[in-house]
Amino acid sequence: MASAAREISAPLIQKEAEQYDASGSTTPPPYEEENSPIEQVALTVPVTDDRTLPAVTFRMWTLGTLACVLLSFLNQFFWYRREPLTITSISAQIAVVPLGRLMAATLTKRVFFEGRKWEFTLNPGPFNVKEHVLITIFANAGEGNVYAIHIVSAVKVFYKRELTFFVALVVALTTQVLGFGWAGVCRRFLVEPAAMWWPQNLVQVSLFRALHEKEERPKGGLTRNQFFLIAFTCSFAYYVFPGYLFPMLTSFSWLCWFFPNSILAHQLGSGLRGLGIGALGFDWSSISSYLRSPLASPWFATVNIALGFMLMTYVIAPVAYWLNIYNAKTFPIFSDGLFTSAGQNYNITSIIDENFHIDVEAYDREGPLYISTFFAMTYAFSFACLAATIVHVLLFHGRELWQQSKSVFQERKMDIHTKLMRKYKQVPEWWFTCILLLNITATIFVCEYYKDQLQLPWWGVLLACGLAAFFTLPIGVITATTNQTPGLNVITEYIIGYIYPGYPVANMCFKVYGFISVKQGIAFLQDFKLGHYMKIPPRTMFMAQVSSTCVLLFGKSYHLADHEPTLIFLIQHELIEQARVKVVGTLVSALVHLGTAWWLMDTVPDICDRALLPPGSPWTCPGDHVFYDASVIWGLIGPRKIFGDLGYYSTINWFFLVGAIAPLIVFLLHKAFPNQHWIRLITMPVLFGATISMPPATAVNYTSWIIIGFVSGFIVYRYYREWWGRHNYVLSGALDAGLAFMAVLLYLCLGMQHVDLSWWGSDPDGCPLASCPTADGIMVKGCPGYMRQV
Repeated sequence: MASAAREISAPLIQKEAEQYDASGSTTPPPYEEENSPIEQVALTVPVTDDRTLPAVTFRMWTLGTLACVLLSFLNQFFWYRREPLTITSISAQIAVVPLGRLMAATLTKRVFFEGRKWEFTLNPGPFNVKEHVLITIFANAGEGNVYAIHIVSAVKVFYKRELTFFVALVVALTTQVLGFGWAGVCRRFLVEPAAMWWPQNLVQVSLFRALHEKEERPKGGLTRNQFFLIAFTCSFAYYVFPGYLFPMLTSFSWLCWFFPNSILAHQLGSGLRGLGIGALGFDWSSISSYLRSPLASPWFATVNIALGFMLMTYVIAPVAYWLNIYNAKTFPIFSDGLFTSAGQNYNITSIIDENFHIDVEAYDREGPLYISTFFAMTYAFSFACLAATIVHVLLFHGRELWQQSKSVFQERKMDIHTKLMRKYKQVPEWWFTCILLLNITATIFVCEYYKDQLQLPWWGVLLACGLAAFFTLPIGVITATTNQTPGLNVITEYIIGYIYPGYPVANMCFKVYGFISVKQGIAFLQDFKLGHYMKIPPRTMFMAQVSSTCVLLFGKSYHLADHEPTLIFLIQHELIEQARVKVVGTLVSALVHLGTAWWLMDTVPDICDRALLPPGSPWTCPGDHVFYDASVIWGLIGPRKIFGDLGYYSTINWFFLVGAIAPLIVFLLHKAFPNQHWIRLITMPVLFGATISMPPATAVNYTSWIIIGFVSGFIVYRYYREWWGRHNYVLSGALDAGLAFMAVLLYLCLGMQHVDLSWWGSDPDGCPLASCPTADGIMVKGCPGYMRQV
């Protein structure tokens, strides 16, 4: 540990062992003996800060905007595919390095308006780590999917109704910005405390160090940079196999090979349409697509996810199916479909009237809607997860949060990173509050003015915002400590579905404003913590985050060490400067995401329609299918007719109680056996929330993820600690980046030219009977009973 402590105390950019304060004078490096109480952070994040590095530069604006545009386009493009590929900001983080260094070598170093208060230069010196961090923050805006576009897909593709581009854009923008206010309010609770360590950020911190630090190669080993290049090359070269030559590597469901005609074997063994027993994915995109990188997951969180997955998939699901609970055998064992009582696909269009509202008489004629038992149980686990999140945070973090609330205006103990960040001018909370209030006002106006398209009344907007405000803090605590984010999507659907049933678009909008604003707030907070670790000035972070929305002017760059008057002017006029540029990243991301989605819906024939798409087509839209299903269940028909007193699935409401009691049991056990520290690591929100993304996530997305998480988080971390500290997060970034670059290359060179391979290895699962029902008298096309009937 002593060697590790010496290693992480090295500054990211060495300045002859000197540190500069705001006035430019040199002082000894502070806090040499201090480090974070979280070991993973202590092994990864440096404890020094070079305040002379310029962050807001012309290079930052140019490369950040470019990265945001490209990632927004690519992620929306791949979102509609069978295995939705998320190209993370890590890819941009790597790709901009040579471009930044090229700009540093070629741009003029001329100082414009020299000697005046507006003095600036396009090239303040070598490409540095702080502007690199801000570029990555820009790229983060393009990484995440703009959730509001699900509304566009559902209305235009599934319901085949009218929704104008302008209305869609306004909804996308307002939902993206709404979370920024929640993030600002929760900063003091979720960014400054050392216990809120945000594991995913350590991947990017490791990569920044690998790309910027000059490191001596250890004897018999590799530098971080060398290791990254080797891992990146291997990942890039390997993805040609699961991505094109041998797609079966996505889900290696070997059990189906031995029993090709057995429905039972296919149900058990299929990694994509069954329980995934023995199924393995040798494809990093399927491993990290829904749960993110297993290398970034803390071991205790990996264990909780594994337990939740096994409880749901290998205990509850098979028992419920073979006991025929909720007529389970009438439907596929794993499906996101909507069915009639006879197991046929439900004709949703027949129960919608001309006003885009449920036709109650038609619904009574068609009969009640059914879903697969697995799908129903994932909703049950969602109920439990929501209740468990609130109770867990109150029991295990309530005292800490209360103490932080009381000491907001008092001095309190800070870790090394917070001490370093306190040297910078902080962002006033009223900035965030103004953004929040303006956005809520704009949202109410849009929903009222375009009520014929959005259906959501003004009070629905306020109620959604109230839910988001209440849940941001507890969900943020879970994310900051476990790397897993419980979702509000089900509870938001449930509430508005009871209050305002029969309006599917209103239900979707309420979910987006109540759920995605929290999700977006969590993303902003994660970026705040990344800036916290990398010592980015808070006001510069504010600008970059809100700015990841629209390209405006060019950024000024200041070399603070050389121009003290410039620094003084910047501080005095910083609010004006922020106002000029704060319109940049979210608008870009929303525009590009929406434009890409609109283009694909107009150019890909039968996109998302699995019945009409040709066999093997990648445009199956798994995420949008589940979103549409939810709008029918909770919005069009309403929870009362499905999960309430008039519904078939009313008993799963008891899972709210189960979720509330489970953390209390863990807490009592922890108090009864205080020496058994492992008890406190049982995190019921993570355990219950492990499978709430199934579907569209499938069993194979979990099996390989759990294995790799075990190897990394337990074996390597425990027995090869030094290797883990140097290379674990670098490896995660290299795998992400190599896969992303090869995936884009394959599509550009082969996919756009419709160059396909067709052989037995092209089937990504090889279990065609997994979706067959087993109840007597139920005939489904492609299943044995159907063939006999024909």
